[in-house]
Amino acid sequence: MGTFLLWALIHWQSLSADQWRGYQKDHLPAEWIVEDGALTLTKKGGGYIVTKEEYEDFDLRMEWKIAEGGNSGVLFHVSEDPQYKNVYETGPEVQVLDDERHPDAKKGAEGTHKAGANYDLMPPLVNAVKPAGEWNDFRLKVKNGHVQHWLNGKKVHDYQLESKEWQTLVDKSKFAVMPQYGKFKSGHISLQDHGNRVWFRNIRIRRL
Repeated sequence: MGTFLLWALIHWQSLSADQWRGYQKDHLPAEWIVEDGALTLTKKGGGYIVTKEEYEDFDLRMEWKIAEGGNSGVLFHVSEDPQYKNVYETGPEVQVLDDERHPDAKKGAEGTHKAGANYDLMPPLVNAVKPAGEWNDFRLKVKNGHVQHWLNGKKVHDYQLESKEWQTLVDKSKFAVMPQYGKFKSGHISLQDHGNRVWFRNIRIRRL
């Protein structure tokens, strides 16, 4: 086995179901199950889930699939400080959506609510999403506040947290009233319960 391959195998961490729990809880809610190897939200009520560990600089990869008319998301740098009642008060969100059927795709400014969007802040650079019911390959990389997203092999975002551009976008968004949105330099990864079936599989992460 080559040195690089061995290094990769050692440093990638699989985020299987036992690595997740409910937000501000000590267990994985019953509505989140493993189905055919995928971490699955079966119905509304499970709430957001978070990784047990926190991450600062990382490379996250996974596949996601959304049900017809569905909505979900992947968030990062989430704080569980008791003063925050909701995941989205601190963690930026990558939108997971059925663009064809969910009305949220037509809301927001210029595509900021579509699949792959930096939710309510930036539309994806390209439309790379696959239809509902199909698997989408997703990658999220964060290094020293520099954030990059890929969807199905195409780069859809490249931005810097805490930059002037970032703050301007936040100030124009629904998150303007949340003073700690996107401010934490490390935190949990989170998967969103928006009341619709969604599947996540092959979730893995490595620290940078």
